[in-house]
Amino acid sequence: MVHTPLPEDSALLILADGTVFKGKAAGSRGTSFGEIAFNTGMYGYQEIFTDPSYHKQIVVMATAHVGNYGVHEDDTESDGPRVAGVVVRNFSSVASRPGGHGTLQDDLEGHEVVGIRDVDTRALVTHIREHGAMNAVVSSDGTEIEELKRRLSEVPSMEGMELSSQVSVAEVRESGQNGGHRVALLDLGVKESIVRCLVDRGCHVKVFPWDSQASDLLAWNPEGIMLSNGPGDPAAMPSVVKVVQALVETGLPVFGICLGHQVLALSQGLQTEKMFNGHRGVNHPVKNLISGKCEITSQNHGFVVSRDVLENSSEVEETHVHLNDQTVAGIRLKGRPVFSVQYHPEASAGPHDSRYLFDDFVANIAKEKSAVLQ
Repeated sequence: MVHTPLPEDSALLILADGTVFKGKAAGSRGTSFGEIAFNTGMYGYQEIFTDPSYHKQIVVMATAHVGNYGVHEDDTESDGPRVAGVVVRNFSSVASRPGGHGTLQDDLEGHEVVGIRDVDTRALVTHIREHGAMNAVVSSDGTEIEELKRRLSEVPSMEGMELSSQVSVAEVRESGQNGGHRVALLDLGVKESIVRCLVDRGCHVKVFPWDSQASDLLAWNPEGIMLSNGPGDPAAMPSVVKVVQALVETGLPVFGICLGHQVLALSQGLQTEKMFNGHRGVNHPVKNLISGKCEITSQNHGFVVSRDVLENSSEVEETHVHLNDQTVAGIRLKGRPVFSVQYHPEASAGPHDSRYLFDDFVANIAKEKSAVLQ
């Protein structure tokens, strides 16, 4: 068991509408700005904090106890925490997990992530649900409230913000063994578990930077294209949309997740829109409209594909629907091996109801390869 004494410094959380929450410091001491968002998952805080899709977001954990099992290198989804800040009710100074690699406090402090604890997160989540997503600041360095409010008023909205460039790989990298299905992955902010899910299914994955051209991916002679998750507004990525359009036109199997799903939709003439709150958690119900089965899914997104535009499309059809609010959760191109989902089928830290989608993608690759050989 590892123990790290927690700081007693006071901390502040201020929302863009002027609401102030007081607490104590957690993680690194400092001041950080971002869009406030809450996650309803009761576990998996390390996977959440290291998910690149949370870049520029201050994450409120709805569950009361956070940090109790510390951190473990196998649970990281990138090279460290990507969140702009962390807000919790009870922040554990003890890491009780056997084989772990230290406390959450040490991890956040080492990566200079500012946090606040001892916050009434139920009241905070209720406030966000009622008033919608907005910018916020978390501060534990003694900066005065009025100065924090002034600086917060100058922070741009997430809407219209391109962020993949800040989290994508700078150079290509490969995973898996030669001889497997060749999958070119366009990295818009990929979670490592997506790569692992492909490698586990016998794929040889080559990860390309977000600003790669279609010709860069195709020069490797891939047999399938993966469009990853990531942060920011998909409508602020017209160059990526054009690349995806060119990739789809090749006829190769394509699989998009989260932001990848959104840019795929935009490449086919659909539209996206910002949500009032977004979906973030590991307990979101989705219905597969093809099979009729329901799945409990992991989700993290603040934008969604417009249903009105989708229903008027003759080339794209809906495959999955979110059962809480009827938003579009999955699409596919009619008569083509191209599909995408709004949620996270790799589902780290769970649940794994939707991992069959990776099997479907690999089956599409195998089918297309077989057709070429005949």
